[in-house]
Amino acid sequence: MTLLEIRELNTYYGESHILRDVDLTINSREMVCLIGRNGVGKTTFLKSLIGLLNPRKGEILFNGKSIIRKPPHQRAHAGIAYVPQGREIIPYLTVEENLQLGMEALPGGLSKNKRIDPFVYELFPVLERFLARKGGDLSGGQQQQLAIARALLGKPKLLLLDEPTEGIQPNIVQDIEAAVRRIITETGIGVLLVEQHLHFVRQADRYYAMQRGGIVANGSTKDLSQAVIEKFLSV
Repeated sequence: MTLLEIRELNTYYGESHILRDVDLTINSREMVCLIGRNGVGKTTFLKSLIGLLNPRKGEILFNGKSIIRKPPHQRAHAGIAYVPQGREIIPYLTVEENLQLGMEALPGGLSKNKRIDPFVYELFPVLERFLARKGGDLSGGQQQQLAIARALLGKPKLLLLDEPTEGIQPNIVQDIEAAVRRIITETGIGVLLVEQHLHFVRQADRYYAMQRGGIVANGSTKDLSQAVIEKFLSV
């Protein structure tokens, strides 16, 4: 089932034309990776999807319905979760309190949803051990796991991950890769991954390559050639 469909999306910063006629689709139970070198518009694209930026032209269909005019909180309630580059966990709140914030996207918000789904502890066991620890006292890799878990607690249909392995030690990168594949398999959600780490890119089902704000190549990651890798990945 087509979960997200983007048609001819154009986004500007002031008068600077950043996204140019972007077309992209994501299905349920699928991971799609958006690749491209720094500064080509990948994060702008994600911010356009969640409503932090307003495209001047184009369409965003989520579960077959237009969300192009909906504000960010309505898109979150509809089932779009975003884990930004840099994670943005709340450093002075505990791990447990950070996790609970993710449930604000559920019907009734945090006032009616207190119980943390133990599935996130299965994915990231370290979080259960550190529930009382301040988020700012976690390592970068642990903070990334916390950010993903927090997003999942809103029960999204689509998970957006912006550079989730940036600056993280290799063993935790492997844990995050395994967790994302398990999330797709066991929950049926779709994942849009922005990533430079080649091994993680190859875990995706399909890829789109972005250059100068436009999609210039796409296909199955099984067919991802060395030429495309050298052109679009900073590795």
